[in-house]
Amino acid sequence: MRVRHKPWAKGKLDLHSDIVIQSARDYNGEWHEVFHKEAPLHVEIGSGKGRFITGMAKKYPNDNFVGIELHESVIVTALDKCLEEGIENVRLINEDARGLTEFFAEDEVDALYLNFCDPWPKNRHEKRRLTYSAFLAQYEYVLKKGGVLNFKTDNQGLFEYSLESFSKYGFTLQNISLDLHRARLKDNVVTEYEEKFSEKGQRIYRCEAIASE
Repeated sequence: MRVRHKPWAKGKLDLHSDIVIQSARDYNGEWHEVFHKEAPLHVEIGSGKGRFITGMAKKYPNDNFVGIELHESVIVTALDKCLEEGIENVRLINEDARGLTEFFAEDEVDALYLNFCDPWPKNRHEKRRLTYSAFLAQYEYVLKKGGVLNFKTDNQGLFEYSLESFSKYGFTLQNISLDLHRARLKDNVVTEYEEKFSEKGQRIYRCEAIASE
């Protein structure tokens, strides 16, 4: 993804530290304090411009949502969505998601979302895929027992690799879809990339991987 630099983005993120959490590590195990309520905690890795995380937050207003996005010039759009739509149950982390276990405690997260991550198709880049075993170890750590990792992609190769990776690691697979939009899943919240790929006629692949009890 090419990112257009927005020099003013950092200033705006700093101005809204009530939404864009500046010291996420300080809330490890205490995210209910950030939201001022005990509720299921959902985390999206790579939130982009925020369409998915804000859509989910509006759909489930009683739950808590955290979006992680590395690029300031991208996450600022997610912040704008929260501000413009008055969404109160979303917080954002402007950091690398590889720090996941520093941000969240063991068994703290109810659901994780991986939407249209980079497929890294070359074999030598396998360790960079967000469904590689080293990343799965982090997901398993922060997810509650029986928690759900929700995965969507337009890349068939990555999907096949991920199904095998999930299974090898001990996740239980369910609700596997090889053509999500044809299946017309009622509760599906569409991402920016998902809309673009679907309009081109590309299949969207989806599955749920359940953390072991």
